[in-house]
Amino acid sequence: MTTRRYDPDRRDRIIDACLDLVAEVGVAGVSHRKVAARADVPLGSMTYHFAGMDELLREAFGRFARTVSDGFERRMREATDLDGARAAVVAIITEDLFGTQRDLVLTHELYTLAAREPAYRALTNAWMARSRAALERHFDPATARLLDALIEGLTIHRALDTEAPLPGTVTEAVRRVTTPR
Repeated sequence: MTTRRYDPDRRDRIIDACLDLVAEVGVAGVSHRKVAARADVPLGSMTYHFAGMDELLREAFGRFARTVSDGFERRMREATDLDGARAAVVAIITEDLFGTQRDLVLTHELYTLAAREPAYRALTNAWMARSRAALERHFDPATARLLDALIEGLTIHRALDTEAPLPGTVTEAVRRVTTPR
């Protein structure tokens, strides 16, 4: 008779392994077998914890989006005035989002899934809603929506452009969007 191994972190390890694999090989290269091997769990654990690959990917990307949103909210919560809020937005763009190649790839893999699959679009919409709510601590809703789009766009440009942005470009863009006319 075999004894069951007590492993309360198994589900979390599977999710973490899935995210690591997506960052390395993309969603198309992820399989139950590869995730199980990376997480060091029996292949049967995959079907025990997740109904299928789609559920695992939704859980993994949901965790990733929440982690990024938590950092975003923390930055905005620490700002105490308009200048601090502007500085927080600049830091989100220049330091936090896509701070690693892993985060860049995971974000773009999620964007690609969301472009095709409504279930993943729900994840990105929730992510954007949290971002805008954090921005609305300091900015009106219309400005928060513009800032959210600016953050996404500038972050993507910074990550993918072959030339480094000019110093002050991000700061100037944030100032322009947040200055009343």
